[in-house]
Amino acid sequence: MKHLLKLADLTADEITELLNIADQLKYEKKNGVPHPLLKGKTLGMIFSKSSTRTRVSFEVGMFDLGGSALFLSSRDLQIGRGEPVEDTARVLSRYLDGIMIRTFAQQEVEDLAKYGSIPIINGLTDYCHPCQVLADLMTIRERKGALAGKKLCFVGDGNNMANSLIAGCITMGMQVSVACPAGHEPDAKLMQWASETGNFLCTTDVQQAIQDADVVYTDVWASMGQEDEAAERRKVFAPYQVNAVNMALAKPDAMVMHCLPAHREEEITAEVFEQHADEIFEEAENRLHAQKAVLVKCMGGEQ
Repeated sequence: MKHLLKLADLTADEITELLNIADQLKYEKKNGVPHPLLKGKTLGMIFSKSSTRTRVSFEVGMFDLGGSALFLSSRDLQIGRGEPVEDTARVLSRYLDGIMIRTFAQQEVEDLAKYGSIPIINGLTDYCHPCQVLADLMTIRERKGALAGKKLCFVGDGNNMANSLIAGCITMGMQVSVACPAGHEPDAKLMQWASETGNFLCTTDVQQAIQDADVVYTDVWASMGQEDEAAERRKVFAPYQVNAVNMALAKPDAMVMHCLPAHREEEITAEVFEQHADEIFEEAENRLHAQKAVLVKCMGGEQ
């Protein structure tokens, strides 16, 4: 695996291999077993969008793997002042062993991979969030024992999280339902692929979507860059809250997941959040282990 640009690029076998490596690395970290698989290697981390979990997990991950990480804000790079992506890719390829980028446009990630000669890892774009969903799949597998046949229901905005969950879960043989307001659906081409490939439903009816779900997933209603729309979005998305009433329709042992940060009493009630806090924060922790697996596969430190 040379790059991680989007989950739709990976096969079920490739995702399974990443999850297996992540499980092993998590076990070793918990038991104090060193794994300096990327000793001497350097990851450049380009941030056009700020983040808590992405920065800390990648930086700690590279440290755990024996390498180092450089934080590169777009404000500090020429790419933030108009240098073409293709030039940035070719220059950084001569300094670094890999790049993680968290940005707005998916095309920027694709162009880095096209023009660079080192692995490119998508830390988030407006289109998708593959590293988060690898951590999500890891967490579901830990808690439920398997992925195939389980039903995941996503409630809220059909954003980058919804896109990556559809790609990852359908690939792994899960059933996926999405409940969102009209006009806020996930990517149309991705939904068509999901409908043709697996068991997929997109509806405006939360109760229909959440029925018998094994996993209920939500995200903020206004993503980064949509702050000006927040007030209007709160009105539109008000019926799409994960609360006790809707959770009563899911399976009794259903998990609740959230990629964080969470806005309590908006997309999820404080009651439901706290009832499922162990799952949600295990999910957050698994970002570290899943991303270390990606780093190992992409940057050549396989065990």
